[in-house]
This record gives sequence, structure tokens and C-alpha cells, in this order.
Amino acid sequence: MTDPTPDPVLLARHIAQQISRLADHLAVAPPRQAAQILGHVLAPDGVLDGMTGLVAAGSRFAKDRATSGALPPEVWLALGRASNDLDAICGDLAEHTDDLYRLTQAPATATARPVASALVARRHR
Repeated sequence: MTDPTPDPVLLARHIAQQISRLADHLAVAPPRQAAQILGHVLAPDGVLDGMTGLVAAGSRFAKDRATSGALPPEVWLALGRASNDLDAICGDLAEHTDDLYRLTQAPATATARPVASALVARRHR
């Protein structure tokens, strides 16, 4: 099977642009939609998890290059640390996905108590 992505560098640029657009939209989105966006970003298979996997793959790449002398070891260490930090952040944020999910639900409709009106019609006998 051929790779459907002819230019992975172009794909990376496109993804970065899309994430930037998503952040702009999130900044002005109504609460329910913002919660939905964040839910997809923070989900176990969401955007942040994907970024964590991408940084981990970058760390493996840097390790191979650092051991051959093509990259300084600090590059590998920095990417490894970033990958570990992102993984920890994903775990911390996973604790709050239920709270975000609750915001996406339809608000409960409470029956309103009758309110006295200033316009009362009296019948005269």
C-alpha cells in the first residue's frame, strides 16, 4: 500500500495551521461547544494524546541520531523529557474529562414556579 501522504512536512504545517485555527475558535466558542472541543482535544485518543505520541516518536528519532553523533544528546534528552511531561499532563487532564463532558449535555429544564404578575384582572360582581 502506498503512503497517502506525499509530503509529511506539508502535513505537519497543515496540522499546525489547523490547531491554530482550532485555538482561535475555542477562544470565542460558546461554553457547550468549547467543552466539546476540549473534550476531543483531551480525550485518550485526542489531539493532545496524538501530540504526545508525535513527540515520543521524535525522541526515538533523536535517540538514534544522538547515538550516532549526528545530534547532540541534549536534543534527545529534551524531546524525551517533553514526551514524559506531556504524558503526565495527559494523565492529569484525564481526571477532568467527566467535568467537560457534563458541560456538553443539555441543561436540565427546571419547571419555573409561577410568578405573581402586576397585571391582575379582577372580576366585579
